[in-house]
Amino acid sequence: MASRNNTNVPDFILMGLTDSEETQHVLFILFLLIYLTTVLGNAGLILVIHLDLQLQTPMYFFLSHLSFLDLSYSTVIIPNTLANLLTSNKYISFMSCFIQMYFFAFLAISEFFFLSSMAYDRYVAICSPLQYPNIMSRRLCGTLITGCYVIGATESLVLTLSINSLLFCNSNVISHFFCDLIPVLALSCTDTHITEIMIFSFASINIMVSLITISVSYGSILSTILKINSTSGKRKALSTCASHLLGVTIFYGTMIFTYLKPRKSYSLGRDQVASVFYTMVIPMLNPFIYSLRNKEVKNALIRIMKKRETSRQL
Repeated sequence: MASRNNTNVPDFILMGLTDSEETQHVLFILFLLIYLTTVLGNAGLILVIHLDLQLQTPMYFFLSHLSFLDLSYSTVIIPNTLANLLTSNKYISFMSCFIQMYFFAFLAISEFFFLSSMAYDRYVAICSPLQYPNIMSRRLCGTLITGCYVIGATESLVLTLSINSLLFCNSNVISHFFCDLIPVLALSCTDTHITEIMIFSFASINIMVSLITISVSYGSILSTILKINSTSGKRKALSTCASHLLGVTIFYGTMIFTYLKPRKSYSLGRDQVASVFYTMVIPMLNPFIYSLRNKEVKNALIRIMKKRETSRQL
């Protein structure tokens, strides 16, 4: 990136969520607890899936990568936010800001398509159980995973380079708690029309494609579930789908609210609250949404603990 040749701004100031010192201390404790829960939940889930042979299936293969994304996603944002809440020095260098922006966009875009891939996996498992092993082969799973990362990396690079190429010559105060695309774009003193169209287009296509995939997959799943004769089986399947759809709804809802609207309608308070949900709350909740109610994960954890206990006794 041509970091300082295209700007009179040597660094940025992250305005944060509040000017109140007392509120900052409360937010520090809250965000620290959220981050610790996120790390323990996602890292623990990755470890359990890696250690237990019975979880070496496509569903848990996708779930381990989702946990990796959520863990990385939170680490890109929260530690820097925690540091800013404890200090009056809220400066972030020009290069550091754009590096944070790139990885945030990369992980967020990748998650859109991971959720779509997971929905398709569940569709095949429930609607075509006999063909599931053949359809969801290791090769297809690897291709889907690679595709998610490649799309995320490519689109985020294009967006970050586009914003980096703009001139920043006036204010260096970012009205946000991290280097998000739109708040940084608002500081440019040149025409940002093309970049705004690019952000809106990428966001629209990503959200539309992934939402259509998820909607069609879960629509077919619900149709299949309703045909189940067993009341307990139907209730269990509906409960699982409802919890998955809750996480998807919060993630997509806050993303749509933030990125699929004109820049003029940007509101500091509302958009910051929405950002807290998709950068902190969702990565913390996903391990619980996808695994806490899952007996296979619970049983795997019990097996691992029993093996450790047996090895200690020997």
